Amino acid sequence: MVKPRVTAWHTTIDGAPPRRARHRCHARHRADHRLARLRQQQRLPRHAAAHTADQRYINDMTAPPEPPLVLTPAVACSPDTGEDVLWHIAQHVPELRRWLVANPKAGAALLEYVSQAGGPGVRHSLEILLESLEQE
Repeated sequence: MVKPRVTAWHTTIDGAPPRRARHRCHARHRADHRLARLRQQQRLPRHAAAHTADQRYINDMTAPPEPPLVLTPAVACSPDTGEDVLWHIAQHVPELRRWLVANPKAGAALLEYVSQAGGPGVRHSLEILLESLEQE
């Protein structure tokens, strides 16, 4: 009768690493392959001195995006709000259109769009704006 060979916990009877260790090795190989593809596609630096640059690029790609901007009347009125956000509000958030009229950075094209698109309170806001312009 042949006695089974007693092995260490980190090897199998045939001397090969256990399945879990092989899986980790394979996962590392896949990660290296993905990194090589990223270097090729996005022209990441290849030399060892650029390892920190590699990490910066990888971290930028895997970092979560910024939280979405919460659209409120204060955002619609603020002169610090970008024009692209103002146009997004005008096109997709009708309940905030009246607040765009009060924004000093709103251009003529944006105000024309808001007046044509309408929405709750837009007409009244435009009337107030026009009255204030007549008084000046």
